[in-house]
Amino acid sequence: MRGRILMALAAACSVATLMAQGTRPLNLRGNRFKPLTADALTPQQQTLVSDLLAGSRTSLDGPFNAYLRSPDMGNIAQKLGEYVRFRTSLPRKLNEMTIILTARYWSSQYEWFAHAPLAVAAGLSQSVVDDVKEGRRPAAMKPDEAVVYDFCQEMRQVHRVSDATYKAAVDLVGEQGVMDLIAAMGYYDLVSMTLNADGYPLPANATPPFAEPVFPK
Repeated sequence: MRGRILMALAAACSVATLMAQGTRPLNLRGNRFKPLTADALTPQQQTLVSDLLAGSRTSLDGPFNAYLRSPDMGNIAQKLGEYVRFRTSLPRKLNEMTIILTARYWSSQYEWFAHAPLAVAAGLSQSVVDDVKEGRRPAAMKPDEAVVYDFCQEMRQVHRVSDATYKAAVDLVGEQGVMDLIAAMGYYDLVSMTLNADGYPLPANATPPFAEPVFPK
């Protein structure tokens, strides 16, 4: 508890320091949602930044610049995201697999760029990651990976899961794990939609993993 309080105080001091530095851009990035500077933050936005800096994340890359436009919603969302990312009951490999399946569903460039390497680092094979990227059912999944893949794909394709798929997921990760799996899908739906709506930029010199859609004129 004491450590958490100290982290919160440090975060508040960090925001105060940024405010004192005027137009320092907080290292936020965006496209349609232009990156905000410290001196432009409202009190509610300052609270969101403080809570982000007090949490487990090491970067403010991703949807957070956009979340600042609706800071009360954004703070609720980022706290769910912190649970889904860092405190979920799912094994890390299966959680990252869920995230990249969601990123692929939305063809979310930055979400895939950020999490495909994390999925491999968590133990998902590169061949499985490559198959997901190409929209194929992975040929070399392990049994636990196949359970998560089937659950996610049924949810995406028919918007519910069969009794057999549900039972396989409960047998694998328990009821809490199934709920955490659903939460990961839902949270990263929000992230992917936010990044896609923003046209969130990849780092310089990064190759987009997916072809951009062509909109009718």
